[in-house]
Amino acid sequence: MSGHVNMMDDVLISQLPTPLLRSALRALVSQGAKAQKTFVEHVRSRLRESAPEFTPAVDLFRDQKTSTAFLASTRCLFSSKMVQDSLPYLTHFVKSIPEASVSWSTNDPTEFTLDKACGDIVQAVQALKELRPRPTCELETLLLQLRAALTGCQAYCCSKPLTYPFTRALLQVNDVLLLFFPLTKLDQTSVTSDPRIDISVDSAVSRRLEHVQLGPLRIPRLFNGLWQMSSPAWGSASSHKQVAALGDLVRFGLLATDMADHYGDAELIYGSFRNRLPEDIGKTVIAATKWCVFAPLEAPVTRQFVLDAVTERSRRLGGCVELLQFHWFDYNDKEYLVILEELVALTKSHPHLVSAIGLCNFDAEHTQEACDYLIAKTGNVGIVSNQVQYSLIDSRPKIKMAAVCTKYGVKLLTYGSFCGGFLSEKWLGAKSPDIYSESQALTPSQRKYFDMIMTWGSWADLQRLLQTLKDIADARGVELSNVAARWVLDSPEVGAVIVGTRLGVSSNAESNLKVFSFELTPEDTQRIDAVALGAHLQGLYEKIGDCGHEYRH
Repeated sequence: MSGHVNMMDDVLISQLPTPLLRSALRALVSQGAKAQKTFVEHVRSRLRESAPEFTPAVDLFRDQKTSTAFLASTRCLFSSKMVQDSLPYLTHFVKSIPEASVSWSTNDPTEFTLDKACGDIVQAVQALKELRPRPTCELETLLLQLRAALTGCQAYCCSKPLTYPFTRALLQVNDVLLLFFPLTKLDQTSVTSDPRIDISVDSAVSRRLEHVQLGPLRIPRLFNGLWQMSSPAWGSASSHKQVAALGDLVRFGLLATDMADHYGDAELIYGSFRNRLPEDIGKTVIAATKWCVFAPLEAPVTRQFVLDAVTERSRRLGGCVELLQFHWFDYNDKEYLVILEELVALTKSHPHLVSAIGLCNFDAEHTQEACDYLIAKTGNVGIVSNQVQYSLIDSRPKIKMAAVCTKYGVKLLTYGSFCGGFLSEKWLGAKSPDIYSESQALTPSQRKYFDMIMTWGSWADLQRLLQTLKDIADARGVELSNVAARWVLDSPEVGAVIVGTRLGVSSNAESNLKVFSFELTPEDTQRIDAVALGAHLQGLYEKIGDCGHEYRH
């Protein structure tokens, strides 16, 4: 019976400390779609039965505990896909700031709470974009009310003066209104008045970078990756801190940035940043984003359909998409070949919208299929890159993908090359973590890559690899993670390594640049290969399949 719980299990659940109960629940939910669906539906039904209360404005900011609890209850709504239900609560929170005459200063607890609230609005609206609900009058009203609260708070901040904490949220709300209700007239002056950024590239640093050619693009061999903006689990920062962090990356000569349409507000933040740069610098930065199709299309594939998809991403970036990377959910549906043909054509007919086309998480067989199709249709390969997971732990591209890249001149842009930070000295000599425990404070990427490590080998195998990397790093005067990245970059099929960036939260840019300060000898590479490849690589390939197969069922 679905309602029955074993008596001893019931006792156990009632007595478990909260951290252990949460850990157990994460473990259960991770077991598959059925468990996850049961969990979310149960939470949703309880929230509908007993909706959170609207704390009066005068009480909401009386202390941190009250405002934090209100945001937590709102988070439960949009995280359980009750996004539309959460919008009045987010509106109430923002409206309460001027009503309660709240004030704050840089880096104080109140500013931290407001930064978190801004991140919550970004996440809620992103969830709305992905759910694609019917664009009803009710939804438009709710979004306009939230926007009015955000612009009202902006006016309040200007009058004090206080630093406005909701720039990211306002950009995101404007974007969803334009997406769902394109006829809505919005006053854009509130989010376009930021001053130009005074910045220059440090030539002494940038000269040390290696570069590679991707079609018309000359790119640094380190990309800035913005996957971390898809969730506040990596930390949340204000737009001011994020812009400062992006500025630091540009100063180092790290001019290429990878993002996606589903990485929260990454495209909007980067577009806003890029358009505030001096003209000579703005022309050198490279925005690489994605068009990811995760489900059957609801419209026929036409030239206009493809153009609309590209235009949408160009609009969010406020200019050209230098590299558009395409992901497709089902190789049996060959519409993806027609889309790729149209995308390549757009680089010629609409170069102000898109410069080059790449793939994302394609396997070797279908990368070859796409290249052959494009050659037959256009006379050229047309594709310049394929973004795939590639590291000492997951080196599946070596089996088939490398040969395809060599044959067609396609370069790999690699993610996961640091395995979420596990390929660093921090984990050398450390015990295997409990990935579901809150005390470990693991990020979503670490949970993901821990599973990859356990599929590749064991924790003891990882320790042997880390020690090998440490010995080589010490001999070269660099860091363990630099050696891991250098090994990937030394593969001829690799164009660049994508380095995850926690904008405004933390930065490893200076450390990562050391990858260009040394070379691995043939003996170094042999030592690393002996620990990382062989049966480990073959076993991983047999369990998971080729590149990107883990994302297709």
